[in-house]
This record gives sequence, structure tokens and C-alpha cells, in this order.
Amino acid sequence: MARRIVKGDDLALRIAGLIQEKKGHEVVILDLRGLTSMADYFVICSADSDPQVRAITGHIRDRLLQQTIKPWHIEGQTSSSWVLLDFIDVVVHIFKPEARGFYGLERLWGDAPRKTIEEENDTAGPDPG
Repeated sequence: MARRIVKGDDLALRIAGLIQEKKGHEVVILDLRGLTSMADYFVICSADSDPQVRAITGHIRDRLLQQTIKPWHIEGQTSSSWVLLDFIDVVVHIFKPEARGFYGLERLWGDAPRKTIEEENDTAGPDPG
């Protein structure tokens, strides 16, 4: 299967949408172009539990693989407090909240332009109970 080439900004936005499909939250895209050569974008999100971290990771990997977009490297799947998916131009960081706060990637890359992805609203309506 040939690897499909997708522009970094398009891929970052697509990944942000996939994260939201699995209820990841606090999704931020950092534009690293001009700041480093390691990647063009970081997509950072939080997940509340180990199963949710694994679900988001698997969903991104599986859905993009269907479009012949394959991660170059995946790291951290055994611990589940921080999983990294490296798509070369876009690096995805899926954190449990305590790990996200500890590593502080948004602070470390504070000069990077950022796009905060709005949380999808719950359309189920008010809780009747």
C-alpha cells in the first residue's frame, strides 16, 4: 500500500475531528512551521482514562489507514498516559490530564501560533432527571 501525501494543515484538522469523535477534549493545534524542523504541527488533546487514550489512538490510526495515511511511528501505547503518533509533518500527542500538565507542551512551544478546536456540543438536550 503506497503512503498517501496529505498537506500538514489538512491532516492536523482531520486528526482533530477524529479526536472529537472519541470525545477527546482540550484539542489544540500548534503551528510549528518556522520554529523547528521536527514537525509542522502538533495536535494535542486530553483523554480522561487509559481506555479513552487507547480508543482515540486506535481510531486515528485505523481511520487514517483506511485512507492510506500511515503513522511513521507510535510511542507510549503501553503506559497510556501519553501516546504519540508521528505522521512526519503532524505529530499527535494524546495525554491524560496530569501528564499533559506535567510535560507542558503548550508552554514549551509558547511562541507557536495555536488553534483551539471548539468542543462539540452535546445535542442530547437537557437531562430529564
